[in-house]
Amino acid sequence: MIERIDVCGVPVDILRPENLEQEILEILAKPGTKQIMFLNIWKLLKARGKNDYAQALREADLIIPVSKSIIKGAKFLKREIPVRYNPFDAVITFLSVLESHCKSLYLLGGNRKTLLQAESNLKATYPELHLVGRCVGYFSKNAEPDVVQAIYKSQPSLVLVSEGIKEKDLWAYHRKNQFASSIFLYYKDAFGIFSSRIQRVSPKTFEKGHEMFIEILHNPFKIFLIFPFMWYKLVLLWYKIRKK
Repeated sequence: MIERIDVCGVPVDILRPENLEQEILEILAKPGTKQIMFLNIWKLLKARGKNDYAQALREADLIIPVSKSIIKGAKFLKREIPVRYNPFDAVITFLSVLESHCKSLYLLGGNRKTLLQAESNLKATYPELHLVGRCVGYFSKNAEPDVVQAIYKSQPSLVLVSEGIKEKDLWAYHRKNQFASSIFLYYKDAFGIFSSRIQRVSPKTFEKGHEMFIEILHNPFKIFLIFPFMWYKLVLLWYKIRKK
């Protein structure tokens, strides 16, 4: 059901919404540590190098494009067109699938106040989803073995990783041999949105691909992302010319 293509040499998965539930269950059934990763163009550019992120992406069980520019890039290169997902909507769908199959969830990240509020709201929204543990982010290196052990012992179906985890997507990848059979998913804003501390991007803004303008309003320095964006355009052009 998942078709993996490449955009500028970086893997991108095509997963239709109607097949999402089945694929999540199939990923869950796999042995060992699994990972779902959201991919935007900044991460795509990072994955073109020889680094841990590139390797983690290649080994991921599901790579979900979230940038409209990736969809346009695939079309420009005449690849099969992937389905773009709003990361928050995708997380909601994952949690709904887990709840409908009586699966479990572990929350990792955020500060104490944000995490507790997010947990409370998730319990109210998904009463049949088993929350088997939580741990705040920003923990010290000395505390990490206890965090890993707690996740290992609780064996959650999904570990939702949010802000406060320094290695982000790579936290689970670097420790994949220390867990049992969980799926790991990093989404920085997850707990902020679930706790109502952060306002989610409106569906209309996301559909237009204008979510970056919202980020620039919150952090004007992100205007300099125009330079890697232009580099992405040049890389696309190079791949197009090379193919011809």
